Amino acid sequence: MSLKSERRGIHVDQSELLCKKGCGYYGNPAWQGFCSKCWREEYHKARQKQIQEDWELAERLQREEEEAFASSQSSQGAQSLTFSKFEEKKTNEKTRKVTTVKKFFSASSRVGAKKAEIQEAKAPSPSINRQTSIETDRVSKEFIEFLKTFHKTGQEIYKQTKLFLEAMHYKRDLSIEEQSECTQDFYQNVAERMQTRGKVPPERVEKIMDQIEKYIMTRLYKYVFCPETTDDEKKDLAIQKRIRALHWVTPQMLCVPVNEEIPEVSDMVVKAITDIIEMDSKRVPRDKLACITRCSKHIFNAIKITKSEPASADDFLPTLIYIVLKGNPPRLQSNIQYITRFCNPSRLMTGEDGYYFTNLCCAVAFIEKLDAQSLNLSQEDFDRYMSGQTSPRKQESESWSPDACLGVKQMYKNLDLLSQLNERQERIMNEAKKLEKDLIDWTDGIAKEVQDIVEKYPLEIRPPNQSVAAIDSENVENDKLPPPLQPQVYAG
Repeated sequence: MSLKSERRGIHVDQSELLCKKGCGYYGNPAWQGFCSKCWREEYHKARQKQIQEDWELAERLQREEEEAFASSQSSQGAQSLTFSKFEEKKTNEKTRKVTTVKKFFSASSRVGAKKAEIQEAKAPSPSINRQTSIETDRVSKEFIEFLKTFHKTGQEIYKQTKLFLEAMHYKRDLSIEEQSECTQDFYQNVAERMQTRGKVPPERVEKIMDQIEKYIMTRLYKYVFCPETTDDEKKDLAIQKRIRALHWVTPQMLCVPVNEEIPEVSDMVVKAITDIIEMDSKRVPRDKLACITRCSKHIFNAIKITKSEPASADDFLPTLIYIVLKGNPPRLQSNIQYITRFCNPSRLMTGEDGYYFTNLCCAVAFIEKLDAQSLNLSQEDFDRYMSGQTSPRKQESESWSPDACLGVKQMYKNLDLLSQLNERQERIMNEAKKLEKDLIDWTDGIAKEVQDIVEKYPLEIRPPNQSVAAIDSENVENDKLPPPLQPQVYAG
C-alpha cells in the first residue's frame, strides 16, 4: 500500500481532546467538551439557576393568589359564616399547594428526599434480592470475597452499596440523566469517605472503586443501558445506516498508515475489529473501556509494524475511524452513552482509557460528518459512491506482492470485475435510453412528413367513368372496329 504524502490526512490537535475549561483532563462530546468534573459543576450551576427561577415564580404566584384573595374578601365582607369558612378552607388549600411547590424547588428538598429514600430503602426490594442470573451471582460472590480483606471498611462499603442499590430501585422512574447523577454522586462520596475516614491509599481506592462499579452496574445494567425513555436506539440505527453507506471507503482515502498485506498487520486489524465489536457484550463500563483500550493497542501495533517506527496520534485517529467503519460495532451510540453516564469518572478524565475513549468519540463524530473534502474526493464522486451508482477502483492485481493471500487477491479481482460490469451496465442503459429516444423522434418525424405531404397534395375522390365494353363482347355493332379476320384456305 502506497501512502501519498501530499494527501490531506485527518488531523486532530491533542489540545482539542482536553476539557475546554482548561483543567487538563480529557473532555467528551457528550459533556459538550467538558470533562466529567467540570461538566457536573456546569450542570449544577444551570440546575441551581433553574431552581432559583422556579422558586421566584412560585413566590410570585403565591403573592398573586394572596392579593386576589384579599380583594375578594374586601368586596364580599357580608357573606355568611358558612361561605366564609368555605373560602378560608379554599385559601388554605391553595396556600398549601404553593408551599409544596416552593419546598419542591428549594435547595434543601434534595437532602430531604435523600433521607426519605434511605428510610424507604430499608424495606427489602424483591427485584434486587431475586437476581437469578449466573453472572450476577458470580459478581456478588466476588465482591463479598474482595471486601473481606478490608474488614470493617469492607463492611461499611458493602452496607453503603446495598443501600444505594435499594435507593436506585425507587428511582427507576427518574430520567436517565438523574440516575446517572445519582450514580456519580455515589462514586464520589464513597471515594472521598475512604480517603478521609478510612485513610485508604489512592491505589487501593481505585481498585475498590473498580469492584464497586462492577458490582452495582452488573445489577443495574438491564435498567439503565439503552432505556426506552431515551433516543439511544434511534442514534444506534442512524450510525449503523451511516456506516453501511460508507462501506466503499478505502484506507487510502483516510490516509491510514496500515498495510494489510503484511500477515501480522492483517491479524492486528482483525483483533482490533473483534475487540470493538466485543464491547457490546460487556455489562460493566470498565470492561467496555477495556475493549476499546485493547482495540487501540492493536491499532498502534499495526501502525508500528507497517511504518517500522512508533505510531503518532495523527496516525492513530484515521486508523481508528477505518476500524469502526470496517467493524460497524453494534449499538455503538448506546455503549458510548452508557460509559459516559455510569463509568467511574476518574477513568474517563485521565489515563489511557480516557484517551482512547475520547478518540473513539471523535471518530464517531467524524463519521457522522464525513464529506467529500474529508476523503480528498470531488463532490460528484462522493455522491456517486454514497448512492451506490459506482464504487472506487480496487487495487490492481499486478501490484500485489507475491506473499499476498490468494483469497484476498481473488476477492479484490471479483470486486473490480463487478465494478466494471456495473459501469458497462450503466453505459448500456444510457445507450438504450438514447436509442429509444431516437426511435421516438424518428417516428414523430415520419408522421410529420406524411402529414405535410397529405396537406400539400390532398386526396380527391371522383366518381367512376362510364364502363367500356370488353373486347370480346358480342355487342360489336357500335364498336368502330374492323371485323375480325376469318381464316382462309390457301390452295397453291
